[in-house]
Amino acid sequence: MAFARLAILPTYKVVSDTIEREILAGRLNAGDILPTETELADQFGVTRHTVREGIRILEQSGLVRREAGRRLYVAEPHYGDLAPRLSRAMVMQRVTFRELWEVSMDLEPSAAAHAAGRIDASRLAQLRANVEATEEAIAAGASIIPLDVAFHILVAEAAGNRALLLAREPVTQLFYPALERLFRHPKTSAVGPRRLVEAHRRIVEALADGDAAVAREWMRKHMVDFRRGYDTAGLDLDEALDPTAAPPAAPPPRR
Repeated sequence: MAFARLAILPTYKVVSDTIEREILAGRLNAGDILPTETELADQFGVTRHTVREGIRILEQSGLVRREAGRRLYVAEPHYGDLAPRLSRAMVMQRVTFRELWEVSMDLEPSAAAHAAGRIDASRLAQLRANVEATEEAIAAGASIIPLDVAFHILVAEAAGNRALLLAREPVTQLFYPALERLFRHPKTSAVGPRRLVEAHRRIVEALADGDAAVAREWMRKHMVDFRRGYDTAGLDLDEALDPTAAPPAAPPPRR
């Protein structure tokens, strides 16, 4: 009888996996302070260097944090912290703009529809301020891409669905470099931003009215318009994503 070769994990990975299991099982909760590296090394029977490498993996995944040199504590990962790895995987898989757009056609209208029934006054005020700031940026000839990113994040957060936030963020991080490319194109740069802000205004009106059907429809039109802009500019929908569009290895700053 032949036995399969054993897969032996590095010791630092065993350390990180063990702590991660305790967090996922709920025996360690967000805000709980972890033992020091020396204490963990004694408990696991390994060196401090091994513990430090294991902790580094947990920090990269957003499961633990250390602020201003203080003790490590268990953290609840922000969706923005989790997305970069998946975004980079999409680039490596040579995902195309068409594929991103097809997924966004499902996620963004759904987010708008859910937000119509759940949005609060504070979030609505933020969206209205965003639309005003976008109009001012267009008038000043400034980039509106950061404002567009913020608008869609606000709508998704207003939907109150964490699974939706986690699902859309890796796509979003790659989708918006395509928007920059589109708005810089001579065939669409003059019209695209104004069509965008008009769609945003209509979506906010629907959210204020609590009209899920209208919010969904205007978000759908908004996404269709984006695709139409790509066609107008003559850009290739089936071209693989530019590797430089992949997010950086470090987690992006929290929004």
